[in-house]
Amino acid sequence: MKLNELKPAPGSNRNRKRVGRGRGSGYGGTCGRGHKGQKSRSGSSIPAWFEGGQMPLVRRVPKRGPRRIAHKRLEYDVVNIKTLNLFEDEVEVNPERLREIGIIKRKNALIKILGDGELDKRLNVRAHRFSKSAIEKIEAKGGTAEVI
Repeated sequence: MKLNELKPAPGSNRNRKRVGRGRGSGYGGTCGRGHKGQKSRSGSSIPAWFEGGQMPLVRRVPKRGPRRIAHKRLEYDVVNIKTLNLFEDEVEVNPERLREIGIIKRKNALIKILGDGELDKRLNVRAHRFSKSAIEKIEAKGGTAEVI
């Protein structure tokens, strides 16, 4: 068998259906759409998931398991330990102070302190959350980590 000897199987290449060309064509009159009904009308297109007005499967099956609720998720502004070296020694660091300096931009943001970097000063840090490594580094320098 050679490439120039290949031929389509008999009946595999069909001529295109030409509708609306008279009774003798076999597709005249109703043009193969049958009589009446939604699919016989012009411009009808029904989505694959449409069930004819019946309650859709997705809505009639009971919902199970946890569902994420986006509006309940808390978002924290992250501040690393190395950033806190901007403050003076023995100072209380709180969200208002961080906002004044410009470390945090959002107004009522929740703040989480992470332990990236090294802390050189003794600070009393107040924030909404702390990582374990951040607490260890703050307390190692003699400071305090207080959860608001």
